Amino acid sequence: MLDRDKFAVIKAERIWAIGSINGTVHRLSALHRALAARIGARDGVVYLGNYIGIGSTVRETLDELLRFRCWLLSRPTSFAADVAFLRGAQEQMWHKLLQLQFARDPADVLGWLLEHGITPTLEAYGGTKEQGFAALREGIVATTRWTAGLRERLNACPGHTPFFSNLRRAAVNGRSTLLFVHAGIDLTKDLADQSDALWWGAGSFDDIDQSYQGFTKLVRGHDLRHRGVTETALTLTLDAGSGLGGTLLAACLAPDGTILDMIEA
Repeated sequence: MLDRDKFAVIKAERIWAIGSINGTVHRLSALHRALAARIGARDGVVYLGNYIGIGSTVRETLDELLRFRCWLLSRPTSFAADVAFLRGAQEQMWHKLLQLQFARDPADVLGWLLEHGITPTLEAYGGTKEQGFAALREGIVATTRWTAGLRERLNACPGHTPFFSNLRRAAVNGRSTLLFVHAGIDLTKDLADQSDALWWGAGSFDDIDQSYQGFTKLVRGHDLRHRGVTETALTLTLDAGSGLGGTLLAACLAPDGTILDMIEA
């Protein structure tokens, strides 16, 4: 049995999977409008991570996600368990930033996070890289005070802290034929033991040539090359570079992984 605090189980027959958003609320809003017109009464929805970072409308993106979730759950035939949000690399980086005072080499960690797109998220919650490095130079007390300030501003945004607290590592459908992840999977580990490969294991996903624990299709929302819809016999990737000049993708999947419908916004 999967730990429901870490993994989502979506029992809907048809599931809409939504790729990396990367802080682009205009694309997410457009996709939501199209989805609202096409989603079935008992369809499920799974967001595949990377809601924040890179794009300039981080807080607005989270507000739109929360708004649409409320709309989904307001439908008479909807269940809370049929809407899932996975943790992406950007959300994992934000988690690390808020714990910067505990890092072994916090200056290197902050530099790496900034290089990989955390700046818009940092600025969305009232921080700057200059403030961060200044706090690091002063020491652990100043760094703790700085990250505490970020948490306070995060808490001041209705629903944002619970959103981050309730992200799941991965999701499966009720028949255990579809596995939804953010970026990758470690084929040598059981699903319950997966960790960093889910966020950073994007490189070898296309090379998967064997079924993983009986799943028919592995579905992810982040591709290092942002090639759009990329499908093999065992895998499906949905990432056209939203936030990087590309579009946002969603696919409706049957239990066997067949694509039944697509939205590009």
